[in-house]
Amino acid sequence: MAELVLQKFPLGSQWPTFDPFLFVAHHHDDYPASDGALAPGVSLSGRQLGNDFSGREGWSMYHGRTVPGFPKHPHRGFETITYVRDGYIDHADSLGATARFGKGDTQWMTAGSGVQHCEMFPLINNDAENPLELFQIWLNLPASDKMVNPYFTMLWSHMTPTEIVKGANDRGAVSLTALAGPIRDLIPADPPPNSWASSDENHVAIWHLSMEPNARFGLPAGDAASNRALYAFEGSTVAIGGTEIDAGTGVLVRAEKEIELTAGSGGIEIMILQGRPIREPVAQYGPFVMNTEREIRDAFRDYQATQFGGWPWPNEEPNHGSIEQRFAIHADGRHEKIS
Repeated sequence: MAELVLQKFPLGSQWPTFDPFLFVAHHHDDYPASDGALAPGVSLSGRQLGNDFSGREGWSMYHGRTVPGFPKHPHRGFETITYVRDGYIDHADSLGATARFGKGDTQWMTAGSGVQHCEMFPLINNDAENPLELFQIWLNLPASDKMVNPYFTMLWSHMTPTEIVKGANDRGAVSLTALAGPIRDLIPADPPPNSWASSDENHVAIWHLSMEPNARFGLPAGDAASNRALYAFEGSTVAIGGTEIDAGTGVLVRAEKEIELTAGSGGIEIMILQGRPIREPVAQYGPFVMNTEREIRDAFRDYQATQFGGWPWPNEEPNHGSIEQRFAIHADGRHEKIS
């Protein structure tokens, strides 16, 4: 059954993707205990603060100078889907919206015509380590929706359907989480209204599988016109039909075929991305994704002129304090508070 696998590729910190997706970043940092002010409680000497992707001692500051993370930066023309398995993210944006989310939560943000936001990683624990694991997935927008108003939806962990599936032949269990796209009896919450995923006919899916050692799982057949990629990002091995791959490998498979997945002796963690391609030209320069180079130049001009609404926060990397409270305040004033 090797014909099920169309392509194999190695995974790094950023994963190759296929239309309608643009890229995936996987951040896995073992941050130390906090200094009491949400920053690492150890020396930052030797790190290139403002651009630290070193992974020294198992973690990076990224573009943060005190608290790790990504201070304010602009986006236009696509969506960011940020799934946090461990740790927290503090969000703030140019529309005045703000949020703290983590512990299985997902933020789905449509950048649309343009927004500035920051994503900081507050270290809440003063007396213990602060592990962080997140995936940020970039999903393209078609030309007709690239200039819609910015918007975000919170898919809180309690809204995100998960099922423990007993492995075939009683060989281990599989934890299945559906962030987008129905699978088995799991029906995820709706994505933002202008997302490519908002139409069922586009068959967008984002699924996470955590497979115990030697567990088996039947991945249902999907839409033949869709791209479907599997990313084995942690564990030992997985057999995909008749093709075995090691962790740290991704594959593009035939979406229209049902596939039996069999985890190796060390189990496996898999992300699955699926969707019908948009099939439009992609012009990308840094944080802007449009259809033509002229539109990219327009994006830079508009950003320089308007700052996409400005920045209503006192600094470029605001955080939301030391209380472990997940919440969201939307641009329209709507509040969400999660215990």
